[in-house]
Amino acid sequence: MNALAARRRHPAAIALLLLLGLALVGAAYSLLAPKSAQAAATTGDDIALGKQLYIANCATCHGVNAEGRVDTGGPTLIGVGAAAVDFQMGTGRMPLAGPNVQAPRMNDVRYTEEQIAAIAAYVASLSPGPAIPDEEAASPEGGDVALGGEIFRVNCSMCHNYAGSGGALTRGKYAPSLYDVPGKYVYEAMVTGPQSMPVFNDANLSPEAKKAVIAYLAVTQNEPNIGGMNLGNLGPVSEGMFVWIFGLALMIGCAYWLGQKAA
Repeated sequence: MNALAARRRHPAAIALLLLLGLALVGAAYSLLAPKSAQAAATTGDDIALGKQLYIANCATCHGVNAEGRVDTGGPTLIGVGAAAVDFQMGTGRMPLAGPNVQAPRMNDVRYTEEQIAAIAAYVASLSPGPAIPDEEAASPEGGDVALGGEIFRVNCSMCHNYAGSGGALTRGKYAPSLYDVPGKYVYEAMVTGPQSMPVFNDANLSPEAKKAVIAYLAVTQNEPNIGGMNLGNLGPVSEGMFVWIFGLALMIGCAYWLGQKAA
C-alpha cells in the first residue's frame, strides 16, 4: 500500500493524468463533432477532362486561368469550390444565355452530370472551396423540421417568403422560388451564396442545421397550408387583400340591395 501511495504522489502522475484527459477529450470530439459534407474523391483524369471542357466552354467569360474577365463581366472562379460550379451549371444558370441582372434557373441543362462533375473538379483543384455535399447531407430525411423552420424564418423568409415562394429584390433582382429544388442545390446555395444571397458556411450554420432547413422546405411544400388559404403561399398579405376586395364588394352589394328593398 505504501508503494502504491508513493506512485500516486509521484510528480509525473499529474502530467500523465493530464495527457490521458486530453487524449480522451480529443477522441470524444472527433466522434461527436459535426462533420462537414464530403464530396466523392476525384482523380487526375477527372481534372484533366474538366480543364478541357472549361477551356472550350467557360474560358471565354471567366478567363483561361479562371481569373475572371472585366470586359465580359465573368467573375473569377478561383476559390469558389466545386459546389458553386455544380449549383450554377446543374440548375441551368450557366452558361449564361446573355447579359442580365440575374442568372435565371433553366430546365434545359446543357451538360451531363459527368461533364459538370469534371469541370467542378478542375475548378476545385485551382484553390480550396466548398465541396459538393454527399447524398446524406443534402437529404431531408432525418432533418429537424422545427429547427429548420426557425432558421429559415429568421434568415431566409425575408427574401424567399416563409414558404419558399420567392420574392422581389432591388434593381431588378429577385429571390427565386425554392419549389421543386433538390436538396443538393439548396445546400450548395447556402455554402456558396449565389447572386445576392449571403454565405452560410459551417462556422455560422452547421451541416445539421442546413439539413434541417432542407427538411423544413420539403415539408412546407408537400403538406397543405393549415393556416388559411394558400393563394400562392404568399402569406397573410394576399389573404387580407382577398378579403378586402371581395368582402368589401359583398358588403357594398348587400347595402345596395337593402336600400333598394327599403325604397
